[in-house]
Amino acid sequence: MRRYILALVLAVCAIASPAHAQQASGWWSKDWPYRKAVTVDTAPSGANLSGAIGRTVLLVRLHNGNFTFPDALENGADLRVVDSDGKTPLPFHIERFDATNGIAALWVAVPKLSGGEKRTLWIYFGNKNATAASDVAGTYDPDTIAAYHFSENAGQPVRDLTAYKNNAQNAAPGRDDNGIIARAAKFAGQGELMVPASPSLTMAAGKPLTLESWVKLDKLDGEQATFARGALVLGFANGLPFAQIGGQRLQGTTPVQPGVWAHLAFVADGTANRLYVNGVEAAQGAGALPALDGPMTLGGAAERPFGGELDETRLSRTARPAAMILASAQGEGPSNKLLSVADAAERQSAGGGTLMFIIGKIEAVDGAIIAICLLMLAVALAVMAAKARYVGRAQRANAAFMKRFRDMHAELVSVKSVAGISPREVTVVAGSPLGRIYEEGIDEVEVRRTLYGNRPLTSEAVEAMRAAVDAVVVEENQKLDRNMVLLTIAISGGPFIGLLGTVMGVMNTFGGVAMAGDVNVNAIAPGIAAALMATIAGLACAIPSLFGYNYLNTQIAKLSDDMRVFVDRLITRLAEMQAEAAKTPPAAQTAERLHAGQPA
Repeated sequence: MRRYILALVLAVCAIASPAHAQQASGWWSKDWPYRKAVTVDTAPSGANLSGAIGRTVLLVRLHNGNFTFPDALENGADLRVVDSDGKTPLPFHIERFDATNGIAALWVAVPKLSGGEKRTLWIYFGNKNATAASDVAGTYDPDTIAAYHFSENAGQPVRDLTAYKNNAQNAAPGRDDNGIIARAAKFAGQGELMVPASPSLTMAAGKPLTLESWVKLDKLDGEQATFARGALVLGFANGLPFAQIGGQRLQGTTPVQPGVWAHLAFVADGTANRLYVNGVEAAQGAGALPALDGPMTLGGAAERPFGGELDETRLSRTARPAAMILASAQGEGPSNKLLSVADAAERQSAGGGTLMFIIGKIEAVDGAIIAICLLMLAVALAVMAAKARYVGRAQRANAAFMKRFRDMHAELVSVKSVAGISPREVTVVAGSPLGRIYEEGIDEVEVRRTLYGNRPLTSEAVEAMRAAVDAVVVEENQKLDRNMVLLTIAISGGPFIGLLGTVMGVMNTFGGVAMAGDVNVNAIAPGIAAALMATIAGLACAIPSLFGYNYLNTQIAKLSDDMRVFVDRLITRLAEMQAEAAKTPPAAQTAERLHAGQPA
């Protein structure tokens, strides 16, 4: 029984532990046998971002250490990305999927990302009949007017991945197959990329703008432009990041290192212009952008040749928040604290199902309440098992004793003195409550015979004998009732403790929804369902305890009634036996004793 209790307690601890409480979700589709959890952590434990970030494009890196490429299609066409609600597919596209070398890069659009949260996305794979579902243009929001991966083969013009198709007129002069993310464009002081003017690129004066790009400089000499359009030029001057806006110049004070990738970003919101390096603001200045029209260049400009590499460059006609700039720098760089992919994949048979989904949503407070209820249940089960064994032994021993008691008729002697009784039967009878009461009565009679001989018992002596026997009855009743109070605690306390956990869980769910400002059934239902698990645990504690208590209480009451009836019967018989002994001559008494096998 102790082993069973220990196993149950360990299971409770496993359910309540943070590892088990990891955010889980119902299985999206039975046609996909595998999935991977991807955790986006904007809390202090991860990227430590604050404020609203909004719709964000995140990079997911897969490799042999966190993804089983043999279980997926060779080109990654079976990959799907599902939001944390377990139902909503997210737009994504694959920049690289190299199953032979075990490396892949996915871009996923995550809606309504906020700072200070942990969010779990799911990558599903393993459907051998799936067709490609990459949505390249849908990955980017309408405000992103140009996005370049530089993943084209040699000689192919660089193309824009958004729906606006702001493609370059020419190809990159060189390429690096192992850029910061995947393939990168390589420049050697000439061959800048020319992107012609288009309606989507036209920007009136004072309009917002965001430009992000990964840059690696070969050397730090002179001014090198990474982006240029009209009066706006971004780049590096002797390694110091700068933004030239007509006659205004923003310039950082810390140079980048040659041969090291750096994230360069520029944000104009109509009133101020800011320059960021690796997600940290490097310079700022007041003012608005002038009108920007005409072609734009990447990887160099007039009198500002660029020598180095470019990767993942995006242009937006909105002012992206600082938290999003930092998220891009941290999530796409080598020291990624924003996003992590689980090492082990889940199989549908092991990870699916409504119950596992609900258990995965249990929070720490509900887990603690459930643990308390299940611990109470374990204690109640142990009490019921021990008490049932004790009552069963007492009933069997009473039956064995009563058989001997009836055989003795009017000549009552200690069971140990009965002729022909075996040591095993003596042991069994010794475990009988009736047997212990009987032995106490025989001892009381023998004491009076020793003191007063075979005289009839006075009423005082009978009452004294009854008091001594009643004391044994009280002790036996205390043994029978021992620990029964634990069952009443489980019956009455379990549901209330479970209800407390449910109320607290519902309160936390509604509080979280209010803080997030996202009111929908997918946000509310999982938390409430998990909170109800506390009430279920309380009822699971109370219901077996109630049935067990009622059964045991009935058996204990029966034993108590048997003891009460037996006391009256025993005292009456002992008094009659003593009275008969007083009438029998001494010689006849000696003969009767010898006939019974007792010493004269």
